[in-house]
Amino acid sequence: MSAAASPRSSGLTDMTAVTSSPQPTAAASSGPADASDAQAGRSATIGSAARSSAERPAPIPADPAVGRWQHTLLDGRIQCDLCPRACRLREGQRGFCFVRANHGGRIVLDTYGRSSGFAIDPVEKKPLNHFLPGSRVLSFGTAGCNSACRFCQNWDISRARDWDRVGVEAAPERIARVAADSGVESVAFTYNDPIVFAEYAIDTAAACRELGVHPIAVTAGYMSAAARPDFYGAMDAANIDLKGFTESFYWSVTGTHLRDVLDTIEYAVTETTAWVELTTLLIPGYNDDDAQLHAECAWIRDHCGMDVPLHFSAFHPAYRMMDVPATSLDTLVRARRIAMEEGLRYVYTGNVHHREGDATVCPNPDCRAVLIQRDWYRIELNRLVGGRGGVCPDCGTPVAGVW
Repeated sequence: MSAAASPRSSGLTDMTAVTSSPQPTAAASSGPADASDAQAGRSATIGSAARSSAERPAPIPADPAVGRWQHTLLDGRIQCDLCPRACRLREGQRGFCFVRANHGGRIVLDTYGRSSGFAIDPVEKKPLNHFLPGSRVLSFGTAGCNSACRFCQNWDISRARDWDRVGVEAAPERIARVAADSGVESVAFTYNDPIVFAEYAIDTAAACRELGVHPIAVTAGYMSAAARPDFYGAMDAANIDLKGFTESFYWSVTGTHLRDVLDTIEYAVTETTAWVELTTLLIPGYNDDDAQLHAECAWIRDHCGMDVPLHFSAFHPAYRMMDVPATSLDTLVRARRIAMEEGLRYVYTGNVHHREGDATVCPNPDCRAVLIQRDWYRIELNRLVGGRGGVCPDCGTPVAGVW
């Protein structure tokens, strides 16, 4: 996913101290599949230390960890309907994500209410450049992933099977209360893909909204059509990875399918009220050729509109792709130019220092005034404040976003 490398849980016993994470690192991707661990906020002390977990007891009907999307097959197995993998599980078996398992004839999310830690980040780190710029976000994750990205920066938690790594207990209401008391504007489900802890994310999102805190999802978008309405209906904003634009890339490098991700993106943008931005991690020699970039940007324009912000992020060697070079600034600038040629109005570069690619500019071609100037995640200038939200102060052109 498009989150920075994650911080760790401190394992302390109260939820009162949350530390801000430092300046930028390389973007992360959705982690590999058989994961049971999650990356989270750097040295934050939210929640009580989790008990060391043996096996979860059979679920009871009121258990919020019972999967919301499942059905029983004729042979007695239970099928998980959360994502396109449709794992079919016998008693005691775990799904591809490792954190959802058949306990007592029901699929249960074993990481419900458990996190690997928390951090306070700028919203630009998600990355979201058109959603409350300059605001702060309480970020957290749990464990597991339903992707198998060879370039995952958070592989150590998305693949880990040590339940002690998910060592902080925090109920949804507690997370929302700490966020509100800390004065942050949003809570982000990130570090590992929130799709695999959807029940926990949805319940936390509801608790956050009750206290005026915005829920944000940072996700690879590999979700079933059945689960999309509940999940995106609970979110105020989302950054969704569009990792490339060929099926061969998706299958060979992420272990997932492009069509399912495109369907999720189009649904989230056109059929929900969530604010959506997209991120493509450009990997040299894999998804950075002109033809693929033109096709991706044309699809975004035609299916989602010209106002959906697109972030091109620099790859840095990680996990099973240590032999691939880092993305050059020239490649990011070329991709940004292609996107704008295809008609996208808001295109950014990430994981590099590039002031032009950090700036939000007026979409009016006769104006192009700089409206928000960023230096990495720090905002130096914001002209979309003080009653001007959503409108260029120079020419009056509307600027898409949540200001």
